[in-house]
Amino acid sequence: MLFRVVWLVGLGLVLWTLACAGQRWEHFTVPTPVTEGDTLIIGFHGGRDRWNNERVGVGRMAVKLRSMGLPRTHVQTVENTKRDLALRFMQAALDRNGDGRLSAEERASARIILYGQSFGGAAVAKFARQLHREGVPVLLTVQVDSIGLGDDVVPPNVRRAANLYQRNGRFIRGPQEIRAEDPSKTEVLGNWKFDYRESKIDVSDLPWHKTVLRKDHAKMDRDPEVWGKVEEMILGAARSK
Repeated sequence: MLFRVVWLVGLGLVLWTLACAGQRWEHFTVPTPVTEGDTLIIGFHGGRDRWNNERVGVGRMAVKLRSMGLPRTHVQTVENTKRDLALRFMQAALDRNGDGRLSAEERASARIILYGQSFGGAAVAKFARQLHREGVPVLLTVQVDSIGLGDDVVPPNVRRAANLYQRNGRFIRGPQEIRAEDPSKTEVLGNWKFDYRESKIDVSDLPWHKTVLRKDHAKMDRDPEVWGKVEEMILGAARSK
């Protein structure tokens, strides 16, 4: 357990040093503000994956959702170290009268779905808490093999939450259970475990840093069953009243 904590802290420091580079405000593609009643779907990438990486699970999901042409729905992907930009984006998207602040009406009208993998799953939990402090509700959070500290508690501004994880990896593996801070406000849809001991998912083409000590973590990112379930929950939330 101590090794895993030290490893996570070390990797977190590496990612933090990269935060000054990468995604910038001009890379956000969704025009702001959005129309009242529109749904915003935000995917947080894992590890060092760039915001526009379409080969990994978060990027592939974004491409598929966009291709569906869902009415009044906007999809944006974010690097997990760029939650400050994601918050700026959310504020701009909801500030329909352009006065630089969110009114109670603008906050209450938000329709936000968050999903993420690995460090992106942890970013989902952290960003949901940021939105809670802003008084902004969230329709759904989905964490895929979330890697972080304190990412197992869902804040009360989230209506529904889901957790998909694997425990085959010795050091890199998601939490077995997420729980609602306030069960009267948040429904945990499920904590689904995936097993990769006999998996035939091929990750041989990935660079060494994506597989060393985390091959099962990488397999989960490529598992069509995982992302099929993520898609199902996202579509359900996007179509909800």
